[in-house]
Amino acid sequence: MALAADDIQKARGVWEKFYVNAEDNGAIVLSRMFKEHPHTLSYFTNFKELQSTAGTASVTELEGLSEVRTHGKKVLSALNDMVQQVDNMDALKAIIEPLGKKHAVELKVDVKEFEILCAILLELMAEKCGEDAKTDFKKVTDVVCEQIKSTY
Repeated sequence: MALAADDIQKARGVWEKFYVNAEDNGAIVLSRMFKEHPHTLSYFTNFKELQSTAGTASVTELEGLSEVRTHGKKVLSALNDMVQQVDNMDALKAIIEPLGKKHAVELKVDVKEFEILCAILLELMAEKCGEDAKTDFKKVTDVVCEQIKSTY
């Protein structure tokens, strides 16, 4: 599913504003995912601090964990690479394929977890940048999720 030039321009504009705070926003997205979908913690058994506090910590406390902050920034950085290539499907697929295969084969992450992550990201984007931002960026997350599914 290719995006129209206008859709790409709007999405990149929203993303630019959101990505400025990549570490904070990434930590919020992951923290909310862990609290709202606690089963996702099972994919992060190597995050010792997270595993020891996740059951009792608040979302805000989870956001402050270095493991969560680092990985949240890593997630948003990968998404940033995808946003930069959303107008070039071959380049986008080249970014997504190894990421999707690693999560499918090595990490055994259920593909539906990407949709959960994107939904949380879109909600945060609406909070930070307005409801229009969510609408404008959803087309990008739809393309990304579709491409990730194709690697499974």
